[in-house]
Amino acid sequence: MNTLTQKIVRLLWTAFIAGWAIIGILFILIATGVIGYMPPIEQLQNPIDKYASQLISSDGKVFGSYAHSGDNRIYTGYNEISPDLIKALIATEDVRFRSHSGIDSKGLFRAVVKRGILNQKSGGGGSTITQQLAKLLYSPRTETKVGRLFQKPIEWVIAVKLERFYTKEEIITMYLNYFDFLYNAVGIKSASYTYFGKQPSDLKIEEAAVLVGMCKNPAYYNPILHGEVERSRGRRNIVLEQMYKAKYITKQACDSLQKLPLVTSFHRITHRDGEAPYFRERLRQMLMAKKPERKNYFEWQVDQYRADSVAWENDPIYGWCNKNKKSDGSYYNIYTDGLKIYTTIDLKMQQYAEEAVEKQMKEVLQPIFDREKRGRSYAPFSRNISQDEQQKILSRAMRQSDRWREMKKAGISESNIRASFREKRKMQVWSWRGTIDTVMSPLDSIKYLKGILRTGFMAMSPHNGHIKAYVGGINFRNFQYDMVSQGRRQVGSTIKPFLYSLSMIEGISPCDEMLHVAQTLYTESGRPWTPKNAGARRVGEMVSIRWGLQNSSNWVTAYLMGRTSPYTFVRLLRSYGLNGYLDPSLSICLGTPDVSVQEMVSAYTAFVNKGIRVNPLPITRIEDQYGNVVAQFTPNMVEVLPADAAYKMLYMLKSVVEGGTGSRLKYRYNIKTDMGGKTGTTQNNSDGWFVGFTPSLVAGCWVGGEDRSVHFDSMSQGQGAASALPIFAEFLKRVYADPKLGYLMDERFEFPQNFQPCVMDYDAEIVNGGEVIEPLPDVE
Repeated sequence: MNTLTQKIVRLLWTAFIAGWAIIGILFILIATGVIGYMPPIEQLQNPIDKYASQLISSDGKVFGSYAHSGDNRIYTGYNEISPDLIKALIATEDVRFRSHSGIDSKGLFRAVVKRGILNQKSGGGGSTITQQLAKLLYSPRTETKVGRLFQKPIEWVIAVKLERFYTKEEIITMYLNYFDFLYNAVGIKSASYTYFGKQPSDLKIEEAAVLVGMCKNPAYYNPILHGEVERSRGRRNIVLEQMYKAKYITKQACDSLQKLPLVTSFHRITHRDGEAPYFRERLRQMLMAKKPERKNYFEWQVDQYRADSVAWENDPIYGWCNKNKKSDGSYYNIYTDGLKIYTTIDLKMQQYAEEAVEKQMKEVLQPIFDREKRGRSYAPFSRNISQDEQQKILSRAMRQSDRWREMKKAGISESNIRASFREKRKMQVWSWRGTIDTVMSPLDSIKYLKGILRTGFMAMSPHNGHIKAYVGGINFRNFQYDMVSQGRRQVGSTIKPFLYSLSMIEGISPCDEMLHVAQTLYTESGRPWTPKNAGARRVGEMVSIRWGLQNSSNWVTAYLMGRTSPYTFVRLLRSYGLNGYLDPSLSICLGTPDVSVQEMVSAYTAFVNKGIRVNPLPITRIEDQYGNVVAQFTPNMVEVLPADAAYKMLYMLKSVVEGGTGSRLKYRYNIKTDMGGKTGTTQNNSDGWFVGFTPSLVAGCWVGGEDRSVHFDSMSQGQGAASALPIFAEFLKRVYADPKLGYLMDERFEFPQNFQPCVMDYDAEIVNGGEVIEPLPDVE
């Protein structure tokens, strides 16, 4: 070998060694973070730290999640993923996944030759699943020019490191948990439900192939997004072909699966849709609540402040995330910690509650209300509301609207803003028949929405506090204000059983009698107070205490109020769980306080539970994403009444249903199980209430307008027996007709063997074919 040849050989070897040395130095610089971005070792050891928390019903079904900024990623373990899905992914994206260490040299060489040198588009890519995971996890950090230049080498280094820290199964699991399949479906669990309504373990081969096919380009191969299934079907068939080539399926199976149509079952995941949306939102508020701070609130806000303060101090669920810390010292976060929240809600009972609400509100009350107000200048308000008062209500509503705030922010004058509210324009408004395309002014749309009646309904177990059904309104997407927990309205005569129970504690018996005449009491300042008793019967006769509750007599109630003090009554109401503002005045006995549906339902559990009130329990336990129990919750119980007084109240409230203001439960709805309860109607029919119970369930319902000035003019429909009671009845009919729920129609209340509250008693008068019309409480 001559000297020139030797020099050339040495030069080539030097260049070869230098090239590899440069590559080696380059990778060392990348690995140490000198060039580009290299995630800290802590991130590589825990690259995915944000998972949505799941809500699980009492029967084990996932019915919602809490996601961070639309990132609805739910943790899914390797064993929870269909083997066919894993095989499809490996066959399509990285057939040598099991044998390489992060970089597939054969695939890389093929890609360089075919795509880089020969410019063949079908040459395939060189990225392994591990490299794709590295890109998914860390490529957003490499947006600088240097980062883009060295992106692939950086991905290779990260991929090799990931292979050192994780098994192949863990890498597959991370990849499928992290991939964004669009439509808020981040991760394989959300994607399986969104596109096929299934768990990842239940996917068929052809369904798994569709999702794996989307990994190449989730937008281009999306079977929903483009409305063009054939593109996604073609990609699915390529995946099936790859599975055949990798010997995961036979040729016959491949051919038969490729011939199948692509069938999806689309379930878009949003917080406003789905099952029990009001309940889900209430739990979110409770878990993430912060300690309330006193501010310069309006009166109703002070009311809510007090309730929130009591909840913070006494309810372990309220503010749980801000009271409890993880092992790393940080507080829990339902949006990122992948918690499993086991709730008490029963999805079948929830369905029955929503059906009962819709039947009464859509088919009965709203049509009657619309007919009553049709053609009247004051619609939808009461005929007793002055024009000035109507204008104040509408003006307040305008100022609270997004339109007003946006125009005000843009610097538009108030007079021009008001003028714009009177200009007609095309818009869509909600109705029970669906969204309506119409032309009206924004002001008219406000009046229209004011005229839609609202409701709140909740059912729970009186023995363990489990919330079984929770309907905070008529439509969460359009009316998100929760009338079960957030809303507070005057309770009317549903407060009367609490006063009667105080009398039972003080020694009065249901069979004690009084002269049924107007009662005059005196306030602390010496002013006389004589409540009205519209439609009073048996005037001047001796009536029993039991009869007074059956027929909701204000005179009997005032008689009992005269035997105690408003301050004593308020203390008892606190023990019943009424946490809002309570004015210790004489009229409180007729239902002047504003109370939530949830508080009323909880209060009535004492009558079924031998005097023990049970706080509503929405959650039984919380697990972290690995299945470790991090919190358990048990019912919070408070003794309100001695057992003897509770039995007397149970006896009297049972008689309300059997022959009093709640009697239509028996004669109209033909419900055979033992029941008790109380109707309530406030002044001018502004609020209709019914709180009732069986031996196994307590439920309450409120019906009314968004504003108290929106109500029925006629008492025949505005009273609680006609507006709220039917929702309770329809719910019970469905629950007790479903044998799978385990509620028996022959359930009976249990009384002590020697219990005899009244030997002689007057039966309630039955009028109007069995219906007793409840008198209006005097709440002036």
